[in-house]
Amino acid sequence: MDEVVHAHGHEHVSAEHESTLEVTSDDFLTPAGDCILGIEADRVPSEFDPDFVAACQDGDATITMTIEAGGDTDTVTGSGHPDLTFESDRSHVCRTSDYVDDRTVMVEADAAATDLDRGLVAALADGADATITFAVETP
Repeated sequence: MDEVVHAHGHEHVSAEHESTLEVTSDDFLTPAGDCILGIEADRVPSEFDPDFVAACQDGDATITMTIEAGGDTDTVTGSGHPDLTFESDRSHVCRTSDYVDDRTVMVEADAAATDLDRGLVAALADGADATITFAVETP
């Protein structure tokens, strides 16, 4: 089961955060947003299919985020969690920790912004369009 989000890179994409990565529907990015990979996301977690959300609430689920931009691709894999709500109307946040709030779409991720392919980060910093695919698999 997949959910696809389209967003845009921005000159302030630095992907230096060591524990999270984020895609936001905001239309701006400041240099302080070092976890943000894309802005102007065309979909937010609150718009995801309820069946997708329910699958992600399985603590044994595997959630994968694949981001493609400028001919480069990278994948981050993490886990579902019973407390994931997908209620945010603004941002998708993948976390290497098990912290959950309304923006969290994945916990225990195997990578954060700083771990991403630098070619992909450079493309996003140049403003490339991005396609972000969230996939969930349950046992």
